[in-house]
Amino acid sequence: MLLNLDRMGGLRWVLVLISVLVMLFLILPVAFIVALSFGSSQWLAFPPPGWTLRWYHEFFADPRWLAAIWTSAKIGVLVMISSTLLGLLASFALVRGRFRGRETLRAAFLTPMILPVVVVAVALYAFFLKVGLNGTLLGFVIAHTVLALPFAIIPISTALAGFDKSVEDAAILCGASPWEARLRITLPSIRHGLFAAVVFSFLVSWDEVVIAIFMASPTLQTMPVRIWGSLRQDLSPVIAAASSLLILLTLALMLLAALLRKKG
Repeated sequence: MLLNLDRMGGLRWVLVLISVLVMLFLILPVAFIVALSFGSSQWLAFPPPGWTLRWYHEFFADPRWLAAIWTSAKIGVLVMISSTLLGLLASFALVRGRFRGRETLRAAFLTPMILPVVVVAVALYAFFLKVGLNGTLLGFVIAHTVLALPFAIIPISTALAGFDKSVEDAAILCGASPWEARLRITLPSIRHGLFAAVVFSFLVSWDEVVIAIFMASPTLQTMPVRIWGSLRQDLSPVIAAASSLLILLTLALMLLAALLRKKG
């Protein structure tokens, strides 16, 4: 083994220290926001002079915040479905297809993950203005699906490439139709890849703000857009409460994914 902690002597404690510092660097800003959401100050003051649930009450009492969270959830679910279905079809083509240009097609699918998001956002904004989709639910779903598709293709393709196709062939030889073999043998075998695609597709849409700013309209705003717009007006702790709820859902989905992977 190239890296063995037992053979590193005192250097392993240096590695542990670096790991702890990196972990704190990632976690402390999140903990800071969560602490501010419970602070009694009407400004984003730290440390909070006291503790309260007032900002969460104001969040759930404001119909604009509820509309934003409903819009985010609706778009996230639609993106999750469309991205996973398209990612599944694309993965079958990329893994099992034997055609010229397959690697070019794979690179094209992954391009939205490599390009700066603002470049994708400007391109989609200009195109959607031409076809009248800007500021519509359909435009939101298409734009976020473009961004989420690489995050669906990667786990599904990996799971499909690791699946032994001879098992599917054996099912066909035993009398199953090709589609029946795929539905009853292949898809359950790659369920972990499918579940990862579902989780990542939803989270990409749920947390995304750059494209959402370009796609938003006064009557159609996601939670990140609503948070961004509120930040430009004031620094109310309600924003910290909204951010904490976004973080909470993200952590819950990641924890669920980890638990299901452990059980599998």
